[in-house]
Amino acid sequence: MVSAAAQAGVVAACVVLFVPMGLAGWHLSRNKVLFFSGALFISLAVGVHLSPYLPSLPHLASSFLLPHPGASSSSSSGSSCVPFLHRVSWSDAVGATDDGSGGGKARAWSWPPSLASACAFARLSRDDASLLLNGSWVMVAGDSQARLLVLALLRLLLDPAAAAAAEPELFRRHSDYRAAVPARGISVDFVWAPFESNLTRLLREDLRLAPRLPDVLVLGSGLWHMLHVTDAASYGDALASVAGAAKSLRSQIPVPPPHMFWLGLPHLVNHMLNTDAKRAHMNGTMLRAYDREVDRRGVLRGDGGPFLLLDVGKLSQGCGQQCTADGMHYDGDVYDAVMHIMLNALVIESQQRI
Repeated sequence: MVSAAAQAGVVAACVVLFVPMGLAGWHLSRNKVLFFSGALFISLAVGVHLSPYLPSLPHLASSFLLPHPGASSSSSSGSSCVPFLHRVSWSDAVGATDDGSGGGKARAWSWPPSLASACAFARLSRDDASLLLNGSWVMVAGDSQARLLVLALLRLLLDPAAAAAAEPELFRRHSDYRAAVPARGISVDFVWAPFESNLTRLLREDLRLAPRLPDVLVLGSGLWHMLHVTDAASYGDALASVAGAAKSLRSQIPVPPPHMFWLGLPHLVNHMLNTDAKRAHMNGTMLRAYDREVDRRGVLRGDGGPFLLLDVGKLSQGCGQQCTADGMHYDGDVYDAVMHIMLNALVIESQQRI
């Protein structure tokens, strides 16, 4: 809280600054140099008088630029932490050996301790995640990247035996999948939707007819378009349709809208891709062009869109080439990081909605 002395100082400063300027303004309006010189002089005088009541400039700047420890419970500070969610570091896991996936040694990710403390970022336990998602319907729609995110979520929510039993059904080729956690009333749906038109249809038709909307909606596509169409502008047009359908869906519901996330494209290791067609069409230049379309087509919140980005590209590149066997699909640790970033974003957004 601002002290009484500081409040009195601010009032006095306003009187000193604005009253003389108002009285002199009309007379000096024909001489702008003289007018602004007087204004500058008075402003400096006010600054000198107020300096004992105000924090130092470095302290004031740091309070705006950095998240403040212990302040993450408020919606404003929580929101300021969102841009830092993807600031994770990677290292070889303790005692790491080849994990058998063909990608090399196992890798581990973490948030820097200072950032985790300041923003209260944390890996959620099964109990914590179940409590956060209690009674929720989570829908993830997209291609194989989306399927791998669902696998990470099931491995967290279910016991190991149940998660292992779910994998064959989840990875049935080009099919949808549904799982439930009855004890918490959680439903998890995977919708096979490899093209952007599939996502638009899901938003404009399927979800409009559903008795309720998902509480958490994760969408992502682009790999199939890059392989089979290979046209970034066309991809951008399709993304604009997805964004428009998502905005329309959010605007026509009386209840709080779903938490919406966009699953970004992974980092592609071209020489490791397993077909000639993939190596020809899915290169670094094309990937950058597709990523630019995501940034500028009204999909993401920073561009006025409804989706918060889950940056698979940044996370997979951070994990490194040793984390992939085919240059496109990455080890489970990458999607585990994606999942925990999503869950921490949900914690922040849930606080903001209270």
